[in-house]
Amino acid sequence: MKLTWLIIGLFCTGAMAAGNTEIESFSAAKKLMQNSIYTTDTLRKTIYCGAAFDSKKQITLPEGFQTAVYLKRRFKWEAEHIVPAENFGRTFSEWREGSPVCVDSKGKAFKGRKCAEKANKEYRLMQSDLYNLAPAIGSVNAARQNYNFTMLPSAKSKFGSCDMRIEDNKVQPPEEARGRIARTYLYFEAVYPRYRMSKAQQQLMNAWDKQYPVTKNECEIARKVKAVQHNDNPVLEQRCSAL
Repeated sequence: MKLTWLIIGLFCTGAMAAGNTEIESFSAAKKLMQNSIYTTDTLRKTIYCGAAFDSKKQITLPEGFQTAVYLKRRFKWEAEHIVPAENFGRTFSEWREGSPVCVDSKGKAFKGRKCAEKANKEYRLMQSDLYNLAPAIGSVNAARQNYNFTMLPSAKSKFGSCDMRIEDNKVQPPEEARGRIARTYLYFEAVYPRYRMSKAQQQLMNAWDKQYPVTKNECEIARKVKAVQHNDNPVLEQRCSAL
């Protein structure tokens, strides 16, 4: 009997968990990041390199940071999708195949992210979910692309003191970012039924979640996100209540 109620309880908890249902514009989400979420010096740090930034999104690069790529994007933060947009975007037919509404001014059909954003509200909501967005140095954001996270012990960082390793279309993030990354992936899988991690990715994220516990800053960011997006983060609710 106890087992039955446990199963029912778990099912109900999962059923109640929902993702973003309010913020449909990616541009609006970025403005909320700037004006409502990352509003104090304590929180104004980029996710991968810990670079400080101001209210105008101007970055102060950390000592020892260097990059040989995307040089023009290194002094301003950009909104990074921790779970890459392509990872969930390709589950939409508009991304893969296009849509009758995805035709440009010259009559040429298009697909991919641009079409999914134009034609599908569910995609727009997932793309704009503030729990999955974090400030990142523009050049690092660009270099990360849509690559999945993994461990790359033999790779070396191309960003100097920022230990962001990228090799063979895979990324090993700095230790300081791994916990938040893991809990973001777990959140996305918990609230969006169409998104599923691979078994290997799920094992890695569970391991990082345990190895790198939630921080007060992470919980404060989540609190601010909830205040403007109005949905719970079921992964962080329990962990943050213990702090």
